[in-house]
Amino acid sequence: MSKIFSLSALTLGLVCAAQVHAADLTVINFGGANKDAQVKAYYQPWEAAGNGKIIAGEYNGEMAKVKAMVDTNSVSWDLVEVESPELARGCDEDLFEEIDYAVVGDKKALVPGAASMCGVGFFVWSTVMAYNADKLSTAPTSWADFWDVKKFPGKRGLRKGAKYTLEFALMADGVAPKDVYKVLASKDGQERAFKKLDELKPYIQWWEAGAQPPQYLASGDVVMSSAYNGRIAATQKEGSSLKVVWDGGIYDFDAWAIPKGAKNKDEAMKFIAYTLQPENQKTYSENIAYGPVNPKAVDLLDAKVAADLPTAPQNIANQVAMDVSFWADFGEVLEQRFNAWAAK
Repeated sequence: MSKIFSLSALTLGLVCAAQVHAADLTVINFGGANKDAQVKAYYQPWEAAGNGKIIAGEYNGEMAKVKAMVDTNSVSWDLVEVESPELARGCDEDLFEEIDYAVVGDKKALVPGAASMCGVGFFVWSTVMAYNADKLSTAPTSWADFWDVKKFPGKRGLRKGAKYTLEFALMADGVAPKDVYKVLASKDGQERAFKKLDELKPYIQWWEAGAQPPQYLASGDVVMSSAYNGRIAATQKEGSSLKVVWDGGIYDFDAWAIPKGAKNKDEAMKFIAYTLQPENQKTYSENIAYGPVNPKAVDLLDAKVAADLPTAPQNIANQVAMDVSFWADFGEVLEQRFNAWAAK
């Protein structure tokens, strides 16, 4: 009798373990074409393998939401996609769990910079200049052209925020990509960036969601815009005439982070490891033109697909690496100053 009982208990235990294993994960991302690519590369295969459901949500990168959850001990998100500066700041403020690389995998197997204490980059993307070739007779080639409203009349699209906008302003003012953060770290450099922005202010149409620049460009609302390279590539696949200028772009990682106190922390670690597998990374880059962080995935990609990624040697040559520590140090002050400037 006791043997039968213990077998039943064991079976019940295994069933419970399976149910625990197959926890539903709430994964928050930035939506749009990026989300669609994540669904195909990560969420659907994860579910199909019997790992539990992915409940996908969207946000616009507001750390205030994460902070409010952590502070009130009411964390409902298991995993959140964050840009590098927010990852660094959130890590400093103890908003994220420490990553367990025994579960996630070898840091050295990833592109340098992808693995950090509180998060793991899972793709490389660029904010670049984009334009509509149907609307311009001459192709712009630099941020100086972006600022040249005589040669290229019309509105310009810029992301509403200090990050990227200030770097682009300095490059338009003649600062070499490699010196941008050195200049921006000084009071004079900050004055110079805002002064340059003053010149363009009457011509700026701000955007806040990644889907907006392609729409503005297609409709002719703007003649050029800063944009996420993957969003432009998605429209090119549909036959649009939108083009990318890689020189002067800023590349960065988007990372997975686990909010401090997440209920399914262990499962979230396993999911991160899953998204870093070469095959899954390859599928992701096939569905949106963002570079894999696992170099083994590049070997699996068609050469034509690889050539349109931010990580292609010819594309990355004259880009700027997002300086995470700069934005962790200066972000709050510069964003406040930018918001006051934009509101004038």
